[in-house]
Amino acid sequence: MRKTWAIIRRELIAYFSSPLAYIVMTAFLLMQGYIFYLIVSFLNNPQTPAMTPLRLFFGGTIFFWLFLLFVVPVITMRLIAEERRSGTIEVLLTSPVTEAQVVVGKFLAAMIFYVALWLPTVLYVVILDRSSEIDLGPVAAGYLGVLLLGFMFLAVGTLASTLSTNQLIAAIIAFAAMVLLFSIGLVEQLMTSSSVLRDALAHMNLWTQMDDFAKGIVDTRHVVYQLSMGVLFLFLAAKSLEVKKWR
Repeated sequence: MRKTWAIIRRELIAYFSSPLAYIVMTAFLLMQGYIFYLIVSFLNNPQTPAMTPLRLFFGGTIFFWLFLLFVVPVITMRLIAEERRSGTIEVLLTSPVTEAQVVVGKFLAAMIFYVALWLPTVLYVVILDRSSEIDLGPVAAGYLGVLLLGFMFLAVGTLASTLSTNQLIAAIIAFAAMVLLFSIGLVEQLMTSSSVLRDALAHMNLWTQMDDFAKGIVDTRHVVYQLSMGVLFLFLAAKSLEVKKWR
């Protein structure tokens, strides 16, 4: 655990010593704030059906997914790719750490940065709570959904970063893989007849899963799916790094 923590600390220093991290944080919060303003303005219209703003905020609009699909690859693209490009990955892997420890340490650092991006959005909950009574159950479930999606998508990005020495290519691979994961579940909407395949695709529908979390429904099937997929991608990332070590 001490070795993993050393990697996490090293990666966090690299994150917050880079101007890119602050550019990402600033752009993310500005866009999230603007979308939150649009949601509140939209729901203040008397002709709009009654709905809680946070339900739309947590996965209820395409903007939520666009943010994840573009921001996560930026967070993860340099994790392994930059180490391989600069040649420092050899030094890291010849030190007394395993490939799994390297992958987990870098992934957890990315996860901490991801959480730091979302923490300021708690202010939106405070603002809404001052004007109306809020059920904190769906709010907590919504943030849980955000964390689980982040866990899975960041794992995808970590795997993508092991596949290339070029950060941009790693980001493109991560983006394409996440779009594929997001789109698989939506295919279920195009199927008219009921079948085992349709049920399986419905189970993988991330939009539906996030909508359940936003409603305050914590379905263990959603939790298990996203956690297991994240663990699978981290396992593949460790194996990919192991293969690259012997080349």
